[in-house]
Amino acid sequence: MGLFERYLSVWVGLCILAGVVLGNFFPGIFQQIAALEYAHVNLVVAVLIWVMIYPMMVQVDFSAVKDSGKNPRGLILTLVINWLIKPFSMAALGYLFFKVFFASWVDPQTANEYIAGMILLGVAPCTAMVFVWSQLTKGNPNYTLVQVSVNDVIMIFAFAPIAAFLLGINDIEIPWETLVLSVVLYVLLPLIAGAMTRKLMAGRIEGLLSTLKPWSIIGLLATVVLLFGFQAEKIIGNPTAIVLIAIPLLIQTYGIFFIAYFIAKRMRLTHDIAAPACMIGTSNFFELAVAVAISLFGLNSGAALATVVGVLVEVPVMLSLVAFANRTRHWFEPK
Repeated sequence: MGLFERYLSVWVGLCILAGVVLGNFFPGIFQQIAALEYAHVNLVVAVLIWVMIYPMMVQVDFSAVKDSGKNPRGLILTLVINWLIKPFSMAALGYLFFKVFFASWVDPQTANEYIAGMILLGVAPCTAMVFVWSQLTKGNPNYTLVQVSVNDVIMIFAFAPIAAFLLGINDIEIPWETLVLSVVLYVLLPLIAGAMTRKLMAGRIEGLLSTLKPWSIIGLLATVVLLFGFQAEKIIGNPTAIVLIAIPLLIQTYGIFFIAYFIAKRMRLTHDIAAPACMIGTSNFFELAVAVAISLFGLNSGAALATVVGVLVEVPVMLSLVAFANRTRHWFEPK
């Protein structure tokens, strides 16, 4: 893990601080950037999201999908956690905390937006950082690649319907066309671009990834600065919002991991498959969640804030889970 990945939470924290300070002292600049949008998509943020996502999609090898049936148990675990458990548990926790526990501290409209951001995180399984978690747990790299590739294919078709369903049952109205446009813009097109790049750069892909990787982090950090700059006034007026959002996200992240880890042990998976499978099911494709939240609810929304808090929470939590997985390697069947 490189310097940026290892201390990503620190960089995100510094960018949050920079965004709040800049947004407070130079609000006009952020208002001008916020005005640059088309069809509910902010053009500046869209470019930054692509800078983040494109290098990740180049890593995905769709030729690995054809091998997905050779050892299906780990893949089945990942798919069950990602698409049958995680989105619904995230929606339930969001409702429980912001409609029940925190109802007296958050107004109903803002509560809905926080829940929406949590739902978007829950419906977006990890795509890129899972390669880092897999490496740190000595996971099987080829099997991890299969898991990520299959999940990305499913995401094209499942993200919008599940997100719309969960937002709908929480009485959160969304424009369907904007949701579909977001999936096309931030999942389908980057996947196609990544696949074409792999084909054109065959034999030179590793060098290209080394060049692109820093830009992915730069895009993420620049997006964080913008988002917190847009919301500087809200944050200064209500700094406890970040803490309130972080609490259910922490419970969700640890809870999903331990559910998946318990199932993996009962399934008698080998550790090099079990650990990455649980990491994929636990972490989020927060870049996609951020982009969709902005498209659906706006740059200044609580939904956008909730997805960015997800970035702040995820990295230190995932590093702690990597350490736990490595300490409990002996729980699993030897290879």
